[in-house]
Amino acid sequence: MAREPNFDNLLAVLQRSRPDRPTLFEFFLNERLYKRLAGPAYTEKTDLLSRYRMLIAAFANAGYDYATVSGSAFSFEIGRHDQARTISLNQNPLITDRKSFAAYPWHDPENFDYSSLQEIAPDLPKGMRLIVCGPGGVLENAISIVGYDNLCMLLYDDPQLVADIFENVAERIIRHYRKCVAYKTVGACISNDDWGFKTQTMLSLAHMRQYVFPWHKRIVETIHAAGRPVILHSCGKADAIMDEIINDMRYDGKHSFEDAIMPVEEAYRNWGGKIAILGGLDLDFVCRASPAAIEKRARAMLELAAHKGGYALGTGNSVPDYVDDEKYFALIDVVRKG
Repeated sequence: MAREPNFDNLLAVLQRSRPDRPTLFEFFLNERLYKRLAGPAYTEKTDLLSRYRMLIAAFANAGYDYATVSGSAFSFEIGRHDQARTISLNQNPLITDRKSFAAYPWHDPENFDYSSLQEIAPDLPKGMRLIVCGPGGVLENAISIVGYDNLCMLLYDDPQLVADIFENVAERIIRHYRKCVAYKTVGACISNDDWGFKTQTMLSLAHMRQYVFPWHKRIVETIHAAGRPVILHSCGKADAIMDEIINDMRYDGKHSFEDAIMPVEEAYRNWGGKIAILGGLDLDFVCRASPAAIEKRARAMLELAAHKGGYALGTGNSVPDYVDDEKYFALIDVVRKG
């Protein structure tokens, strides 16, 4: 049976305190799970209101205090990518020089409709709120538009062009969030921008600090100015920059953890109390472990965080369709069934 949602529990986690009850967090699930969890509310309709209704039903029935939504159809134009499980970071770039930069079709968030964030209000269960994510992140979109190899070359061949690309991407993302947080249905935001590999950040720390981090500070300031917390969802090795994430960018929560980089238990010991630690049960572990082992680790993680708080249970990244449903339910039932 679904729990009554209460977004105050996730707010307590993001304020690095103890929620009234163990709390779940996930960025997104998969269509199979949405269909199973939403039941009659499931739809394949693509209009935002229909999609939001389905997501709200699925997240509420799974025991979450929120549903993650996009806010609008705003996005960046990117080159065609082959439809595959993995994609190249270099395929079909749209900006390679100053001429193609001038020709690029920069979409403006002001031209997109965000009213669904208000119109969905009657469909939100009492106590539930929306969390709005971005249309990708600052670095992710720059790479998608330019290509990873090309971006690395441009950092040295035309640094001013790189600066202009990042500015044009980031300013639009900031305007996207500014529009989203104007709606009372929105309880928090996710700033989703993958920054790294297993061993290092995607760009040098110097370049990350020059082109990426200042814009994330602006994103956080924009969302905080509206009285909302903001979560950083970023994959990759981040231990060298956690102090900047916490003290300079001032993110309220960090999501995406991987055992091969740093197990969530270690991350919590290092930074719990300074920033909310969200999810963290490694996807490879969830895929390979038995339901009993998943339950055991989930209970141990909740016990680790029981005194200090600032933790919500979930996977290390998301729940893609290659995760067996029984593994997912073994994880969330630790919270749903106690």
